[in-house]
Amino acid sequence: MKKFRYSASVVAGAAAVALLAAGCSSGSNSGEAASEDNPVELTVTTFGTFGYDDLYAEYEDANPGITIKATNIDTGGNARTDLFTKLAAGSGVSDVVAIEEGWLGAIMEVSDKFVDLNEYGAEDIKDNWVEWKYNQGTDPSGRVIGYGTDIGPQGICYNGKLFEAAGLPSDREAVAELLGGEDASWEKYFEVGNQYKDASGKPWFDQAGFVWNSMVNQMDEGYYTKDGELNVDGNEAMISRFEQLSTAIGDGLSSNQKEWDWANGKAFLDGSFATMVCPGWMLGTIQGKVESAGGGMDSGWDFADVFPGGASNWGGAFLSVPESSEHKEEAAKLAAWLTHPDQQIKQSEAANNFPSTIAAQETLAEEAAPNEWFNDAPTGAILAERAKGVEAQFKGPDDSVIQENVFGPPIDLVETGQADADQAWAKALELLNDLVINN
Repeated sequence: MKKFRYSASVVAGAAAVALLAAGCSSGSNSGEAASEDNPVELTVTTFGTFGYDDLYAEYEDANPGITIKATNIDTGGNARTDLFTKLAAGSGVSDVVAIEEGWLGAIMEVSDKFVDLNEYGAEDIKDNWVEWKYNQGTDPSGRVIGYGTDIGPQGICYNGKLFEAAGLPSDREAVAELLGGEDASWEKYFEVGNQYKDASGKPWFDQAGFVWNSMVNQMDEGYYTKDGELNVDGNEAMISRFEQLSTAIGDGLSSNQKEWDWANGKAFLDGSFATMVCPGWMLGTIQGKVESAGGGMDSGWDFADVFPGGASNWGGAFLSVPESSEHKEEAAKLAAWLTHPDQQIKQSEAANNFPSTIAAQETLAEEAAPNEWFNDAPTGAILAERAKGVEAQFKGPDDSVIQENVFGPPIDLVETGQADADQAWAKALELLNDLVINN
């Protein structure tokens, strides 16, 4: 897909490092274990907002001889291109690479290019994760090729100042009820959007691509069936949702912002839109964009425990070790440490994402720490509620291509008034044939 919080004592952290080191003692490595006398440089490639910078430094301090050279790519889509290009070339792949859920299906087709983490203690720590996340990182042969980082349960981000100016309630509990509470639906979300637009004269949400992605992710089966078959052409439920979104666009509810840009963050500050769909990792993205536009913690943005249509997951990532790594054992050890519950809590603090490990989720729910960038909303506790009932949808090999390149252009045509729903759907089927079926 285009793109994507600490309370543990020093003693507990040191014990976790020792345990992981012991759990990673099996398997082969091209050299001896890292030490001051045998220094090892580990390369790591992530994307978007991972919040790992402080964790890299902590790991280096706890593991003499290890130096981490980190690369961060701006979006998941660009990270996908980078990784597959290097896999095809047979060189240049980092020792640890982040893989996005949206293109995990494509990775599974070349899973033999990644280390089976069972050889480095994966079975001993599998109970750290929610079951479906661990299973996602396991290929059909039972090889564990990725340790889960975050998951993407969704709530609604909204600007309380804009709500108040439009005569709508701004308290997050009241906002959740306004949007339907436990019975929240897309119909209700767009209905309230029209109320907001009538009162303010301004759009309701940032742009339609993210809304469409969320709508599809909520379906039992998305662009692929659970058996791995394409599931777009003739999918009446999907067509109905596309028409519903097209109607909302026609009603003027979309601000038609450029994805991942939002006028370099200025749209979060100038009233361009009042709401947006927010998986946990999006909170960090919004904070970064508000900061880049010169805004602060008083921007008015808040986070509500509600989502149209109920539980939904968008995104989440994994850390994998390519077979090409010259330091497989040390790389697997680092991947396990970075995804340990203690580290996932710290990652959540730094990046505003939501952990995939059970203990980390429970800690965030219990602490309910206020997030100053979102009007002191207990974002971790809210995401823990939004995660209930979530199980990620099956993603086929071209899932991210379909979302970005098959449906992206037709949705743009609707947003710019160049096509209606029927014309845009026909364009999507044309692109599906060109880019996926006949490619």
